[in-house]
Amino acid sequence: MSDGALDFFVLTGFLGSGKTTLLRDFLGSPEAADTAIIVNEVGQIGLDGVVLREGGDVPMAMLSNGCVCCQVGSDLAFTIDRLIMSPRLDGAGPLRRIILETSGLSMPGPVLRTLATLAEHRMKVAVVGTFDLTRGTEVGAFEEAIAQWAASHRIVATKADLVAPDVFTEAPSAIASINPLAEVIATTDRASAVLTAFAPLATTPPLREMSAGLTSAHPRIALCLARPTGDVSYSDLAAWLDNLAGALGERLLRIKGLVRVTEAKQPLLVESVGTMFSPPRPLRVADGAPSPFLVIIARDVEQAELEPVAPAGLFQFSSWKTPDSSRSDRLTMKAEWVV
Repeated sequence: MSDGALDFFVLTGFLGSGKTTLLRDFLGSPEAADTAIIVNEVGQIGLDGVVLREGGDVPMAMLSNGCVCCQVGSDLAFTIDRLIMSPRLDGAGPLRRIILETSGLSMPGPVLRTLATLAEHRMKVAVVGTFDLTRGTEVGAFEEAIAQWAASHRIVATKADLVAPDVFTEAPSAIASINPLAEVIATTDRASAVLTAFAPLATTPPLREMSAGLTSAHPRIALCLARPTGDVSYSDLAAWLDNLAGALGERLLRIKGLVRVTEAKQPLLVESVGTMFSPPRPLRVADGAPSPFLVIIARDVEQAELEPVAPAGLFQFSSWKTPDSSRSDRLTMKAEWVV
């Protein structure tokens, strides 16, 4: 049983990208003693669960209802409740972390929507994605892979021992070209990568500076840096976000940033995975905080689709990157502060 706030990690990544190996390595470490895991696979044979049990004696639950993103719901919610409320073994200490390993074809959005129904547990949630260095962005031809990367708060470069040094060196730029919001974990120190992937989540996320000079965008991903054109009311912001989600639908992959509204002294942290938005909340920031901005990650979208979103003119799209742009600066975004 847990005696406080839990960290909940959604471990995602395309088929064969190294999710199970990453999780197994973590379960073999002392840091996993306060962890429970949920495994979901497509098919009836829970092979990953058998493999993971080699990593250590941790509470484990198997979902047998098919792909978690397609049939997620009461089964997952019930499983989480059971893991949280079940007594812990003598000497095991309280439960601090739950890791859900999804199938390689799962979309993170539906999983996060189910987690939102479990607000009473006050879980801190993060998506951890895997980036297979041996295949790079080529699996981005599959919409599931793009959605997994875009939703991730942390992205781990896997199979570093199987690629040439130059491929490994370029990994952070390749990952940032898909999701500049994610924390990139790219190191040849396997133990460090494993522990960092599932490190405790901060209640208030730290501020860090976005890397400049994106150089290798995936051809179907558009990144947009949007800034308010003036004072923004909360109602206008809410309407704009709602209308943007309605206009783009499943093509909207991620939004994150800070927006100052006239009704609040502190800037609001705005974040979505797909069309599911976390409630905007005031974020305490030190002096020298960034000017308001939103980073938008979308699939198969042109800038012209965003400009008329009502209330029109609320944001100015000062940096835009799409694969068919011929501008010489199309793959460059200015250095910005990102939560």
